[in-house]
Amino acid sequence: MTTTEIIIAVTIHLIIPLTALIMYLGLVRKMKSEKIENPPTIDLFLTFATYGGLLLVTLTTLFWKWSGMASLGSFYLILGAPIVMGIIAYRNSKKKELSIYHLRTYKAGLLYFLITPITFGLLVLIE
Repeated sequence: MTTTEIIIAVTIHLIIPLTALIMYLGLVRKMKSEKIENPPTIDLFLTFATYGGLLLVTLTTLFWKWSGMASLGSFYLILGAPIVMGIIAYRNSKKKELSIYHLRTYKAGLLYFLITPITFGLLVLIE
């Protein structure tokens, strides 16, 4: 492995997921400090994981070697994530007036159905 390949691998598979986890934990801490009523912590975790998976599959396609894990991630993004994100959007549609966090979680759930097909379409065109 060259130095460039090592940097790419560490960035895609370690730095980006850890950064997302730190951002998620910071957001949870902020919701607790703001005393948000019924904070959407689980919905936000699933949203972070789903969009993070989409980012990792995209970066793997563009800059790294395809693997079994990338295939499993794609399988989830195509078959599992639409169900998860649909449920998240539905659950937060009734709570979107509670806080900005509920509203943005609701919007993230809806936008998945637009962002993912566009991303996959662009990846097919590029590859």
